[in-house]
Order: sequence, then C-alpha cells, then structure tokens
Amino acid sequence: MNIEKVSFGEANSKPVDKYTLTNDNGVSISVLTFAALWQAFKVPTAKGDVNLLLSSDNIENYTNNPFFAGRIVGRIGGRLKDGQFEIDGTTYQVEQNEGKNSLHGGANGFANQIWNAETNKTADTVSITLSFTFTPAIDKFPGNLDAKVTYTLHNDNSVTIDFNGTTDGNTLFNPTSHAYWNLSDGGADILNHTFQANSGSHLEFDNEKIPTGNLLVNAGTPFDFSKPTLFKDAIEGMSNTDEKGFDDILVVNPDSDEEIATLTDKDSGRSIKLYSDRNGLVIFTANSFNSDATYENGVGHPYQAVALEMQTLSDTPHHANFGDVTLRANETKNYQIKIVPEF
Repeated sequence: MNIEKVSFGEANSKPVDKYTLTNDNGVSISVLTFAALWQAFKVPTAKGDVNLLLSSDNIENYTNNPFFAGRIVGRIGGRLKDGQFEIDGTTYQVEQNEGKNSLHGGANGFANQIWNAETNKTADTVSITLSFTFTPAIDKFPGNLDAKVTYTLHNDNSVTIDFNGTTDGNTLFNPTSHAYWNLSDGGADILNHTFQANSGSHLEFDNEKIPTGNLLVNAGTPFDFSKPTLFKDAIEGMSNTDEKGFDDILVVNPDSDEEIATLTDKDSGRSIKLYSDRNGLVIFTANSFNSDATYENGVGHPYQAVALEMQTLSDTPHHANFGDVTLRANETKNYQIKIVPEF
C-alpha cells in the first residue's frame, strides 16, 4: 500500500493537491482536493497502466468546462425544480444556476470547493477522506453541513466512495460522483462499450430535464438495458430525438450484494460493476461535449466517455415516491457506492 501527494496547480486562487493511492496489486486511484475529484483509476495491463476514467493532467481542463468531469457534486446531484424545496412546511430557495432551476448543488456546491484531505492505510485498504463544512453563506442551502467523502481502494481492486453528512439544521443531502468512464485503450469514444442495467423503468422529463414524476417502461425502447447492449445501437435507436444520446435517469433497485449495472469495453474485455444503496442511476453519454476541454483521449467530443452517477432519484423533494433526501438537524446520513473492475 502506498500514498503519494503532489501539487496539481491552482483553483479558486488556492493550491490543489493530487493524492495517488496504490494497492498491493499495482492498481491505483488519484483524487484531487479540488471538488474531491476522482482524477484516475489505473489498472495494470500487459501494455502498461490504463486509466479507466476520462482524465486530464491539467487542472484547467476540469475548471474551465461545464461537464463536472470527475467531480463530487452536492449537496444534491441533478436538477431541482425552480431551485426550491419544502421541509416541514417551510419553503427554501437556493441558487438557480441553470435557467430557473438548480443544478448539482449550485455554483458554490461540492463541485467547486477545495477540500481538506486526510489519508489512511490498513493491511488491505488505502483511503483518503475529504472534508468541508458548507454554510448557507457559501452554497445558499439551509443548515451548516459537515460533509465528508471517503475514497477507499481495496486489495481486491474495488473502490468504495462513502458520503457522510451531518447538519445543525434541516437541509438536503444527495451527493454523487460525476466520474466519466472509458474502459478502452485510449479509444476516442464509448460506442463499442456494452451496458447492462438492472432497471425496468426510467424517469420522464419535461423540456427543462426536470422529472415529471412519471416512470416510463424501458422494455421495447432504447432504454432497455436488461441485456448487455452496445451504446452505438442504443443511441441509434434514439435517432428520432434531438438529443441523440442519453442524459437520463434509470430507476434501479439498490442492493449491496448485486450490481445495479455493468459497463464493458468489447475490444479490451475490461468491465466495471456498479453497486449502490440508492435508487437512481444517471446515464450521460457526453452528447454535448465540446472542445472546451482536452483529455487523455483527445479534445472533447460527443460520446467520449459515459457518466454513471449513482444517487437517489433527481428532484426528489417534489416527488414523494422517489425517496427522501432530507437531512434533519443533528442527523447524520451515510451513502456508499462501489465500483468493481475486471481487467
């Protein structure tokens, strides 16, 4: 087990550090203090280490583009209608940073802070815990929130991300990782990746990508990933839509013992299995990527990678059947996601 810390430039006029955690098998993950960002997940191959994440070695490629690559987003992931929610009869207004709606916790949420970092090693794990205290003055959400994000690399090569939140006043808590995946040997896109998800339905959206509350059946549609399906084929099935790709939310059955989804690169044979204790899986095939950022596998372009964001269903405060992401005064909530690679 090994931990390495190096400088990674500046963001918000503050220094950014990169921590690289390596297990006994030569598998490593790298995490930035900016946005608690997952910058690399490298696995050894006969041709050398391969990074399974869309990645850059330049901090500006993370700070100067709008796609949240690798960042932790919160206090809540996804969109919140009108930037409003109600708890116990009190209505709260937060920042409307995407039209009249709030996206990924607003402009000063989890994804835009420099986090504090502590590392730890055991016989079989190496981990980093990033912490930050959010106040209403910082991100416009009610309550002071002590947030922690812990990445743990295990000796079985799996990675767990634990989210912990404690507040002194009623607020919301539904963070996630906005990592983008491309499991190939530097391939330009994920069109030859297959995707399988244990999901029977997905959310219906209005024209602002806000959930209507209706669940749409996957079977017989491009959203049917009950069997491994090439992204190329699924996206071609959406050719009659303007989006020509996925920016959608699948309803999944959270289960710590059974994966909710599997992503596989047919050419390399590599795959990742996803595990979650929450009921939503956002799938975004980078349809709107542009040249604002450059990554290891080239200048930004559509289908360059796929984001798979495990969280409670988006806009939950307005849909009681979606779940409850309320974090009450003096309460603590914990969530965990897990990624298991095969290579």
